[in-house]
Amino acid sequence: MSYVAGSSGFPQGVAAPPSWWSVVVLFVCLQLPQPDPVRAAVCHFQDSPQAGGCLCASDILSCIAAGLDQVPREMPVSAVTLDLSHNQIAQLEDGSFEGLNRLETLRIAHNRLTVIKPGAFRNASGTLLQHLDLSSNQLSGLKELYFLDLPGLKELLLFNNRIVHVESRALAGLGSLHKAYLSHNLIKDFPFFSIQEHSHPYLSMLDLSSNRLSKLPLEDITNLPISMQRGIYLHNNSLVCECSMYGLLLHWDQRRFASVTDFRQEYTCLVYGIQRGTVRFFQHGRYFEKCNLTAMSQGLRQQESGVSVKAGKPVLLHCVTSLTGQHVTFLWVSPNQEYVAPPGNNGSLKMYANGSLEILAARAEDSGIYWCMSQDRQRNETQEVNVTVVLHHAEPHEPFNTGFTTLLGCVVSLVLVLMYLYLTPCRCPPCCKAPTLNPAAATPSQGNEAGAGSAQSSILTPTPPATTEGPGRKVSTNKHVVFLEPIREQQNDTEKIKKNPFVELFSVSFWVFFCS
Repeated sequence: MSYVAGSSGFPQGVAAPPSWWSVVVLFVCLQLPQPDPVRAAVCHFQDSPQAGGCLCASDILSCIAAGLDQVPREMPVSAVTLDLSHNQIAQLEDGSFEGLNRLETLRIAHNRLTVIKPGAFRNASGTLLQHLDLSSNQLSGLKELYFLDLPGLKELLLFNNRIVHVESRALAGLGSLHKAYLSHNLIKDFPFFSIQEHSHPYLSMLDLSSNRLSKLPLEDITNLPISMQRGIYLHNNSLVCECSMYGLLLHWDQRRFASVTDFRQEYTCLVYGIQRGTVRFFQHGRYFEKCNLTAMSQGLRQQESGVSVKAGKPVLLHCVTSLTGQHVTFLWVSPNQEYVAPPGNNGSLKMYANGSLEILAARAEDSGIYWCMSQDRQRNETQEVNVTVVLHHAEPHEPFNTGFTTLLGCVVSLVLVLMYLYLTPCRCPPCCKAPTLNPAAATPSQGNEAGAGSAQSSILTPTPPATTEGPGRKVSTNKHVVFLEPIREQQNDTEKIKKNPFVELFSVSFWVFFCS
């Protein structure tokens, strides 16, 4: 039998036996220690022996249904996620989470929580904590001091509590908040004005459904940025049927806001506030037939396309767009062709991450058309906002300075004319003549003429004419003759004019026509 030998010396097609080197490598690999899978260990706490232990797995600490009546102490500082749900915790004391500097997620749902002491989240990972679940508890209100130590919180769950009142600054310290769930409570009013000036630039969802809201501050809501309005959920409330409320919801529905389109059947209102008279906003349109929806829609569009602001006051411009998602970017162009991107420029313009532009102190040169462009990976949209800066001196003082003062001047002028026509100054009696050395120098008639001439000349000339030029000099009678003759003629003419009724009527008519 013949065969062809391979390079290893074995017949071709027959597998060679493993060499001694491969056997050694395989033996060494089998002897190496294999990594153990992650296992959860039971953690016991000395201050809560009734807890029965919590599960500790890497950076997760789970104490679900552990029978806890308070927050355990001496918890592992490496915890990133802490779950205390389904226990009997009634209140959070000051410093309850002290030392947990890496905490990012905290769940305290389904407890008996009624009180949150000030400083409960102090010395915890305030900037790192992003998710806080306080749902299904017994909280009756939200106070300002509850969440001051959580500036990095992004998601807050408070649904299914007994919250009746929300303080005006309860959410003031949550500048990074994205979503807030407050549904299934007893809230009767919510302070929308507290988030008007963009203290929450990232807030895109505010769930207030299934509460007891009856009337809403529509002006505060319409002043919110469009990205925030899109995420306001108001269904299943006790809203009173009003044209303004219907106009707002209809505007949201026409813009295809998911907060309205996904819950159309659950948007109801009460006729005259009567519980039995429930009307569905989008099914009983006949009830709102008399509403002036055109005027309301124009008001909403005007808020988006035109803004008026007083000089020196701040104003917020919203970039209205239908684009959504994390990849949407915004760009503004000012009237002087200046490009503005977050966070703004030159100290006068501030831009937020959601596309809103704020003019910190409006000036006259800030008036004009502001152009906004929003774009994502596939398309872009543009919008124009007309800003009008009203100067302070343009207040309603001009009618007083022109109309009133002109009328007053005309009345005064007319009074002066009437005084001139009817209130003629009385003539002074003949003055006594001073004794003279030469009695023949002046006759009594000349004395009267001289006295009258002196009186008349004192009115017509700055200084009265002198009768003597100096001691021991003769009296100049020529000056008296020159003054007296024209004055006497002028006086006679004036008296004739005054006595003419046609002249008086013409003068009064002229002044009345001029003043009117």
